[in-house]
Amino acid sequence: MLYQMETAGNDPEYALERYCDVFPHQPDIIEYARYILSGIKKEMEKIDAYIDASCENWNLNRITYVDKNILRIGVFEMIFSIECPPKVAINEAIELSKKYGSEESKNFINGVLDKILKEYIKKGAA
Repeated sequence: MLYQMETAGNDPEYALERYCDVFPHQPDIIEYARYILSGIKKEMEKIDAYIDASCENWNLNRITYVDKNILRIGVFEMIFSIECPPKVAINEAIELSKKYGSEESKNFINGVLDKILKEYIKKGAA
């Protein structure tokens, strides 16, 4: 859904509707997906700035869509959501990267999110 929002310029609600039209889903998860999608769209500029500042020798445009959107979910949950402890957000992002990313994704995502946790959240700069 985040990929669709980024590549096609769709709003979160449309992306969610399209997903529900095509894929089997659990109704109780839809509200959380809506929360994540709308929150990421609202805070995208800040989220991307955290990611960009925490990637050594990489900029946002060089990160695969899959990894970038897993990072966006992780940063949103770590910084902008009170529902998810930061370490849980990192672990969930790593699990997503194992399932949907490349062989190197889990280490990359772990490194970026851990750096954000150490440099911004623990120091109180978030």
